[in-house]
Amino acid sequence: MTKEERLQKQRERHQVLMAFDDERRKGGLMVAGIDEAGRGPLAGPVVAACAVLPSDFDVLGVDDSKKLSEKKREELFGKIMEKALAIGVGIADNNLIDDINILQATKKAMKDALAQADEQLRERTGRSIDHVLFDAVTIDDVLIPQENIIKGDATSLSIAAASIIAKVTRDRMMLEYHLKYPSYGFDSNKGYGTKAHYEGINKFGITPIHRKTFLKNLDIDL
Repeated sequence: MTKEERLQKQRERHQVLMAFDDERRKGGLMVAGIDEAGRGPLAGPVVAACAVLPSDFDVLGVDDSKKLSEKKREELFGKIMEKALAIGVGIADNNLIDDINILQATKKAMKDALAQADEQLRERTGRSIDHVLFDAVTIDDVLIPQENIIKGDATSLSIAAASIIAKVTRDRMMLEYHLKYPSYGFDSNKGYGTKAHYEGINKFGITPIHRKTFLKNLDIDL
């Protein structure tokens, strides 16, 4: 595939994802997309991001973060942060996950991300978020109309952008944790249950960032 063919493919994909959001922007509504990263790992936080994109958002290549390489996600992260109308990030650490369970912690992180993005949007534009797009989850106690979209990060440009922000933010945190706890392979597994991670737990025990409720079935001293 030539460079021009790749660009054309990106343009076509961009148009499909943008069209989905444009349908919800009718009447001049401010639309936000929310997604999370890190629901499944044994260690570290769950991170949610909320992205409000302009109707003329022109960054090609934005898609479901799982479809992109780490290098591409890092490249797009900066562009999204620069061109978005507003970005919010919410973080729920392992202690909160253990206290209220992963689903509720994820919803708390999403709610925080939404509130942060809404505040930023009001500061920058004087507008508030009118409609929220979620990837397969909705949150309680939010008055803004919500829409739950299955495979939303592969359907909506706003959710895809949020998925990249959440993933890169969390990955960077896990790289920092790797420097502090180098025996678990956090730089490569990002806290997921890989062989190197289990070997680290078996040899050195758990760290202060491990999710104890995710490890209770293992034969280790918590």
